[in-house]
Amino acid sequence: MIAAITSLTILGLSIGFSLGFAAKRFKVEKDPLIDDLASLLPASNCGQCGFPGCAPAAEALVKGDALVTLCPPGGRALAEQLATMLDVSADLSDMEDKGPMLAFVQEATCIGCTRCFKACPTDAIVGAPKQLHTIIASACTGCEACVDICPTECLVMLEIPETLSTWRWPKPEPTQRPSSSGDLAIA
Repeated sequence: MIAAITSLTILGLSIGFSLGFAAKRFKVEKDPLIDDLASLLPASNCGQCGFPGCAPAAEALVKGDALVTLCPPGGRALAEQLATMLDVSADLSDMEDKGPMLAFVQEATCIGCTRCFKACPTDAIVGAPKQLHTIIASACTGCEACVDICPTECLVMLEIPETLSTWRWPKPEPTQRPSSSGDLAIA
């Protein structure tokens, strides 16, 4: 009995040390910019950008395989941040800037087909087959993945109403002041 315990302990320790050595020796260095870009993305993994998640989208951005306008839920503000971090210029003129959106189920036309909550990347839709579905507002990221898949078009995207808990102070615009040479300078 003692011999079995001793041999298993020695075997476990030797395998553990071997794995630890291999992890340090063969470690693959990752570009820190990928993690920075992934932290900016909404992390809903909705797939609207054409990538299976936000981390592969960040890798494609660093490699130059994707445009900074790839994330519809992030909008113009995210595209500007990504362009700044990657030090690239981006044409944002055709990109519409929608406010925060929230999915809403129109109860009169919902048939309970369950297609919508299978498509939702954040599990924000709850319901059962042949039962009415509803949206958990705190989990919905507004990615619109559920809207296109609904056969009865009972899902619509609504702007989040501005209440005391959702209101945010607007970012101040730069002001122009005259400089000593007579030209306008941005403060």
